[in-house]
Amino acid sequence: MPGMDRPPEGRPEGYRSLGADMADLEPQVIQGIMSEEAGSHEQEPSTLHTGKMKPQIYVYCKSQCHSIQPGKLRVCCRTCKGGTFVVHQDPSCWEDVLTPFSISGVCQSDGCSGTIAEFYFKCGRHPTSDDYRAVALDLIKCNTRNVICLTCEDVRDRVLVFPCPARHTICLDCFAEYCQVQLNERRFTADGELGYTLPCPVRCPGSLIKETHHFRILGDEQYARYQRFGAEECLLQGGGVLCPAPGCGAGLVPDPGSRRVECVQQAGHGCGLVFCRECRNAYHPGDCDTTVAQPVTDGGGDAYTVSTERAAQAQWELSRSRETIRQTTKPCPKCKAPVEKSGGCMHMVCTVQQCKFEWCWVCSIEWNHQCMADHWFDVNG
Repeated sequence: MPGMDRPPEGRPEGYRSLGADMADLEPQVIQGIMSEEAGSHEQEPSTLHTGKMKPQIYVYCKSQCHSIQPGKLRVCCRTCKGGTFVVHQDPSCWEDVLTPFSISGVCQSDGCSGTIAEFYFKCGRHPTSDDYRAVALDLIKCNTRNVICLTCEDVRDRVLVFPCPARHTICLDCFAEYCQVQLNERRFTADGELGYTLPCPVRCPGSLIKETHHFRILGDEQYARYQRFGAEECLLQGGGVLCPAPGCGAGLVPDPGSRRVECVQQAGHGCGLVFCRECRNAYHPGDCDTTVAQPVTDGGGDAYTVSTERAAQAQWELSRSRETIRQTTKPCPKCKAPVEKSGGCMHMVCTVQQCKFEWCWVCSIEWNHQCMADHWFDVNG
């Protein structure tokens, strides 16, 4: 909901800034973050109903963790990068924080007249420098709706929600497997705008993943392979060819007008095969023998399929309709007057004129920096 032009009494100027990092968190909060993600996501039992606050924002930490971790949202002045910035309105959705110039405000830093907010993300596992930035993984969500996985049908704590209209949902274990299978079969999509990416397993239109750092779930070695394959696809679109040797598939750019192509061995790549550009068989003089079966290099049929029944059940939006407006009104923690929530912002202000208490819709406590960092808006919407 819209912010106030000046901070309430008793709060310092710039109270909405998030420039401070993990050092300003309570010890129990830091411990909660550390213990929450201490293990891998593989085959962990669900703890959705333990009452423990689950991480809401996830990022890829590229400096220390080199893995998917809980994240923290921060805001600064786009002009001077100072953390003492007061926003004119709170963000209410991912688009507000991922799209530049979406939110305006006033910079409180001396000598700066900046009016545009810049949102960024930190890793919640460790302290970081002021200039550190983590990559937000907006498709990975805490499974607050208990949606089953598209593949294994389990209800897991962390899931990836594809951007298709049905918002098909898959657990992170199965997403990693899906990525690996598609990579092995070279079935990623080379999109001119988004790059080398994947749609949801149901192949819904409009389901291509925009932020390719989600594929970091493959691990460093396989992600490097993913990057190489993506570069090779660019070569193919520019007239290149793939080596037909089993287990190779290197991208090559033949000399113009030449049928002879050599897969040169260098820097750990290439297999040395010399083949014909036209028929993809071993190089030969003269015309190609059309009676010889050409090798299949596309992996045949898609090995990753999803049943229609599971596809109909594993939908994030379907779950929303089941719990339709589960609770749109809560009592103000201070005066107990009912306050109705509209929109995605979690920053509430009591409507009673004599109260005007600012509080968090999720925690039902006074609005604070921790709430801003963890769930300023409905990240799971």
